[in-house]
Amino acid sequence: MKTAWAKASVFEFPLGKSGLRLLNDRPLNAESVPHLLDDDVTRTAHLFIRNNGLPPVDADIAKWTLSVDGESVVSPLTLSVSELKSRFENVSLQLTLECGGNGRAEFEPSVPGNQWTLGAIGCPQWQGVRLRDVLKEAGIKDDAVYLGFHSADRHLSGDGSKEVISRGIPIEKAMADDAMIAWGMNGLDLPPIHGYPLRLVVAGWPGSVSGKWLTRISLRNRVHDGAKMLGKSYRVPRFPVAPGTTVADDDMMIIAAMPIKSLITAPQTDRQQAIGELLTVRGHAWVGDDEVKTVEVSIDFGETWQVTKLSSAVNPGAWQHFQTTIQFPSKGYFEVWAKASDSVGRSQPMVMPAWNPKGYLNNACHRVSVHVV
Repeated sequence: MKTAWAKASVFEFPLGKSGLRLLNDRPLNAESVPHLLDDDVTRTAHLFIRNNGLPPVDADIAKWTLSVDGESVVSPLTLSVSELKSRFENVSLQLTLECGGNGRAEFEPSVPGNQWTLGAIGCPQWQGVRLRDVLKEAGIKDDAVYLGFHSADRHLSGDGSKEVISRGIPIEKAMADDAMIAWGMNGLDLPPIHGYPLRLVVAGWPGSVSGKWLTRISLRNRVHDGAKMLGKSYRVPRFPVAPGTTVADDDMMIIAAMPIKSLITAPQTDRQQAIGELLTVRGHAWVGDDEVKTVEVSIDFGETWQVTKLSSAVNPGAWQHFQTTIQFPSKGYFEVWAKASDSVGRSQPMVMPAWNPKGYLNNACHRVSVHVV
């Protein structure tokens, strides 16, 4: 499949994308907006785009292979896409994908990086195989602790010897039900911008571990040390720090499971509402490796809370949907706040969470404004 837009000199959104907010075009990064994420299953057109480099110019599925190697593999393995599809159980799972920097724009003092607001999240339906099935086929040595992925995207410098991003996950997460190698999204082939022909999808962890244009998986006997695994990339301080603090690399730790979070998808903010009319409030909630237990909403700035109706996840790693109705007590300006809590007792903060130098893991309560007239 040719990806001619990847080398175009004038920016255009990839075919089929609509309503996204552009953050930058080299590399291409764009986010959705809450009301476009109202569907239970995120539409391909509305899924955010996150890149660190440039997509491969020519991704030929007939020639594409996936290798499994590394110091902790028993028998190195190379598979074509057709072999991957025929030799392992095919699954279709709805899995969340969220950038670790989603919400970065709200941190004060501001931090460098893509200024995501709320829309670097989605939960499409993915088609592929479970990652663990492929790893078991290659064989996992007892000393394996981590895996790293390698991809075919191109470095912005044009230097083919430089790897764009090569991150990884602990073996325990790789063996989970919600970690897969995907070739499809929402019943069709992966779009080029989302990793065609193969990608990882690791639900509940930062999107940076769900490598696109996947060519190789390395089983490691130590924490993977690929591009963007070291320094401050996708890391947060081991202990709370004052906003604006410079933190030494040794005091940073790798982000693992993402925190509890929710998003109001209806109504849109700045809603005009007639006094006496009921307002339907709905959205989604999700959390790293645990389960969302409750979502509550408030219309009095957190003084009182109303429990919403919350669905169960359709499978491990999928977001859950909440809905309720509200009647406002008077005319005036109101805010609807949403607060999710998880199965181990953690709730979203009503203020910004701990500041960190890279602006990761913002899970503050989402709020929308309503003008009652």
